[in-house]
Amino acid sequence: MALEIRQSLRLQQQLVMTPQLQQAIKLLQYGRLELLDTIQQELTANPVLEEVAEDEGPEAPDVLPESEEAAPVESEKTVEVNVEESAREGDIDWENYLGEYSSLPAQTSVYEPRDAPSFENVVAKKTDLKDHLSWQLQMSHCTPDQMEIGAYIIGNIEPDGYLMVSLDEIAQATGRSVEEALAVLTRIQDFDPPGVAARDLAECLLIQWRQLYGEDELAEAILRDHLPDLERRDYQGLAKALGADLEDLVETIGMITALEPKPGRTYSADEPVYISPDIYLYKMGDDYAIVLNEDGLPRLRVNQFYKQALTNRDDKMEPQAKEYIQDKLRSAVWLIRSIQQRQRTIYKVTESIVNFQRDFLDRGISHLRPLVLRDVAEDVGMHESTISRVTTNKYVHTPQGLFELKYFFNSAIPKGNGQSVASEAVKEAIRRIITNEDPTRPLSDQAIADMLRQKDILIARRTVAKYREMLGMSSSSRRRRKNAAPWAK
Repeated sequence: MALEIRQSLRLQQQLVMTPQLQQAIKLLQYGRLELLDTIQQELTANPVLEEVAEDEGPEAPDVLPESEEAAPVESEKTVEVNVEESAREGDIDWENYLGEYSSLPAQTSVYEPRDAPSFENVVAKKTDLKDHLSWQLQMSHCTPDQMEIGAYIIGNIEPDGYLMVSLDEIAQATGRSVEEALAVLTRIQDFDPPGVAARDLAECLLIQWRQLYGEDELAEAILRDHLPDLERRDYQGLAKALGADLEDLVETIGMITALEPKPGRTYSADEPVYISPDIYLYKMGDDYAIVLNEDGLPRLRVNQFYKQALTNRDDKMEPQAKEYIQDKLRSAVWLIRSIQQRQRTIYKVTESIVNFQRDFLDRGISHLRPLVLRDVAEDVGMHESTISRVTTNKYVHTPQGLFELKYFFNSAIPKGNGQSVASEAVKEAIRRIITNEDPTRPLSDQAIADMLRQKDILIARRTVAKYREMLGMSSSSRRRRKNAAPWAK
């Protein structure tokens, strides 16, 4: 069979992800803080892009997210095609181009006068566990050898307050004897918080008990030898094994359960995470107003100096300089358009979610309805992947609280009447049932499933167990409070 070379003509469509399109997709997925970081990076790297000062008015009418007529979606494609095709032809009508796009509507921000936090509140550093222990070690009048051993011990204490190395490892690492290491460890275990530097849970609770209540044979016997029985709440078995009075045993166990199993938690270095909502929902009569949070979002425009430099026919600019400015101008225009399109898309998706979840907004979590990405995608005329990106890392403040947009998408649990209920609503029902149960006779997963069936919610026992674990609730055997312990009532 002879090989030959032939020429053939074939027509096909191919989707090309340009860098500008990739940037637009990333902006759509970013949260507010990530968007602000991206804008600041672009302002630093792109001299054509500048921020409008607060005392300057916008150069053109602002484009509200709901105003699709002011800047339709199709205009995004027009910007890309005009810029790219003209660039390939090497003949760009910059006068018309800049006249149309250099005065793009600036991003609107509402600024309110507010008191800035004091300088001390800004620079203050929270004391963590290691700093707190090191300060106490320095105040304990130790010898240099003891300070070295103590520093090594503190350096190997986990954030929850437990020591993760043995005495032999401490002695070997510091070149001291095991007895010296034990003496320093005993001193550190007397530091605040009570129970710190323990090597296991039993030792942690024993240290706390002795510091708070002194020595007690019954409590120490429980903590040393019967923690598994205490975990199972087998009070009858404990009383028999220890030969103790049941009433005294219940009182002692109540005091033990008040101890802190993770003493280092008080000095955790983890700072609280503050969420700034992307959208606010306000109840206005019988309807809901959607307000995008643009507080602090810079208003962007094209720098007038570079606009004049490109449109000045008499100015003989170097080709390389002109090409550089043209490239930066394309980037600036696309960024501004992408931000505007991002805001409009978020608004449309939020508006659709509000329409679907109106009962939840009016009446609470038990009325959350099943919803999937396809429902919203068909409602707003977008692809499911776009809806997924819009709802990622976006938070909305509603009359029912602060939620991520993804929270409103739930799988459906069938009901006996042919309808369905959202999985989050079922979780809330399970949480309420367990919260209101009799602690001496906790409900099994099957009993909870039967109770839900009485409400026409058709759910299997294993599904109840899965949702219960997701809620962080223990099984019925671990929830049982025998003899109606006073602290469990």
